[in-house]
Amino acid sequence: MADQQYYYGTGRRKTAVARVRLYPGNGAIVVNGKPYEEVFSRDTHRQEVLSPLIRLGREAKFSAQVKCAGGGVSGWAGAIQMGIARALVASDPAVKPTLKRGESLLTRDPRVKERKKAGLKRARKAPQFTKR
Repeated sequence: MADQQYYYGTGRRKTAVARVRLYPGNGAIVVNGKPYEEVFSRDTHRQEVLSPLIRLGREAKFSAQVKCAGGGVSGWAGAIQMGIARALVASDPAVKPTLKRGESLLTRDPRVKERKKAGLKRARKAPQFTKR
């Protein structure tokens, strides 16, 4: 698989980064050397990973090889989703409007954990106030 021609896409979510290589193939998705079913136990994560391919009806036309780093399983799923969508656009620019429609698969979700502030217990939680 490594010597074939592929399409590349990078996806990011929270602190997770996914580097996706999309090959013409039978629909197998390998994440960090393991099948994606082994990495993602929840159905919601599996659906999230496959959503760009399902939206275009190309689940069985592409295989993906993914390397993920940082974050956790939910972040990985979102990052892989974006990486696959970007790789699909690289393979065929005509699919870009379809992937942007509705819940855009090409837009980075900017939400990240807020830093803890001085004098507070967490980012916004203040210490308990006692009147007397």
